[in-house]
Amino acid sequence: MEEFLEMIALTDMTNYDYSKVMKRVRIADLKAHLSEHLRTVRQGEVITILDRETPIARIVPHQKDESSLVIRNKRQGATLRSVRMPPPLRTDTDIVDLLLEERRAER
Repeated sequence: MEEFLEMIALTDMTNYDYSKVMKRVRIADLKAHLSEHLRTVRQGEVITILDRETPIARIVPHQKDESSLVIRNKRQGATLRSVRMPPPLRTDTDIVDLLLEERRAER
């Protein structure tokens, strides 16, 4: 019986936390109340954007992290021509034939 009560408590807590954390907003509401929703995100909540009832995007709080994009300075004397290209793709299929087949199918 005790295990059953713990399971119910866990289920209630999970459902409550999911509903509380995962705020769902339709596109029209997002457009009409963007500033309000952004304040909610700044406070740490995640918002799921819905197109009708289909989730299409999620707005999450920004987290500064060490692995973010780092822009390096250009090497002295580097040119576009000095960048090595990857080797050509080796395949038995003719890419041009594939493109022509795809275009014919669209007509």
